[in-house]
Amino acid sequence: MNSKPEADWLNLLIGLLQGAQLQLLRVLDALGLATQVHGQPAWPWAHRLSGENLLIDLGQARSLAWTLVFVTVAVVALLLALLWRRPRYYLLALVPMLLIAAPWPDANVVLVPATPTSFQQSPTGFTAASIAQGRALYDQHCVACHGADGKGEGPLAASLAVWPPNLSGPLLWRRADGDLLWRILHGTRDARQGQSTMPGFGGKLDESDAWALIDFMKAQGAGQSLRALGNWPQPIGLPDMAVQCGTKPSRQLASWRGQRLRIVAGNVAPSEDPRLVTVVLSPPSSHASASADCVADSPAAWEALALIAGTDQLDGTQLIADRDGWLRARGEPGKAGWSDDDLLCRSERLPVPTKTADSASDGLGALIARMDAEPVRFVKGGFIH
Repeated sequence: MNSKPEADWLNLLIGLLQGAQLQLLRVLDALGLATQVHGQPAWPWAHRLSGENLLIDLGQARSLAWTLVFVTVAVVALLLALLWRRPRYYLLALVPMLLIAAPWPDANVVLVPATPTSFQQSPTGFTAASIAQGRALYDQHCVACHGADGKGEGPLAASLAVWPPNLSGPLLWRRADGDLLWRILHGTRDARQGQSTMPGFGGKLDESDAWALIDFMKAQGAGQSLRALGNWPQPIGLPDMAVQCGTKPSRQLASWRGQRLRIVAGNVAPSEDPRLVTVVLSPPSSHASASADCVADSPAAWEALALIAGTDQLDGTQLIADRDGWLRARGEPGKAGWSDDDLLCRSERLPVPTKTADSASDGLGALIARMDAEPVRFVKGGFIH
């Protein structure tokens, strides 16, 4: 699980950087100083502050944290100098001393190239419908180079100047979603030689199409990682979908955010558990299970979860999402009970619990306890999700 919170201060620092940049962009937009690109405010500078690099280089992260402390003290001293006449000159002399003494980090680590869409996010969120839409677009525009499995081994890959990247590898997860949007619509170039390595599809696709492609690539990458490694090394969210609970009006799965969710694929009658909200995912071309309280009856939802689960046989599979909407565990068809082995998105910070008689009798309880003890802290492209 890509949630490397080595210390609480690092999480706080990354969140501060992200929040400050987002608020700055919102202020610029409110003042009419930010242009609109692809329907959202555009980042006006060629670089931005990176959170992901700070996760990798803790030394630079500490330097930046201390620099922020020094700068804060310098600003406070400057304000006091304006308000307090007697020690004014001492306070003013302190300001440059603090700025000189600050352990300024390496700009090449803290600053990374940005695109106008770096801070943009999908207006619809991560949904089953967008994944299905993205799959059709991927088959039409991308499969020839990137391959059906996204590993970059399509029929045209060998003829290209630069081999296409593996979309099921870590590269996809290191990019901010907004940067992926820009690359899809405007293409990419080799950083050293400047030659085009992928054409832009802005003439064929609009931004909603590009967001759908990004959602599909996330789902496909998660499924391919699960097939290859047996786990989700990068957190993947539970895609949103419509759910029908009895005779009540249909509601979105995201409306249960803050509660744990269990998705049961197939026309089954799962036992209710007060620790989880259970939703039955009805197979395509099948009537919803009459015995289930809440049912998602959408071919797109079935297709999306089969893709994420890395299987063509989704029937009987159970998936559990935590309170923040991250998929954490998978119960395979025909398997009775739950165990720690079913936790596929985990943190290595805590030791694997020793199996006891209590955990064997209530494997689901032990799994839920570990999920709650190890919340996902996902940084994608330097941004906390």
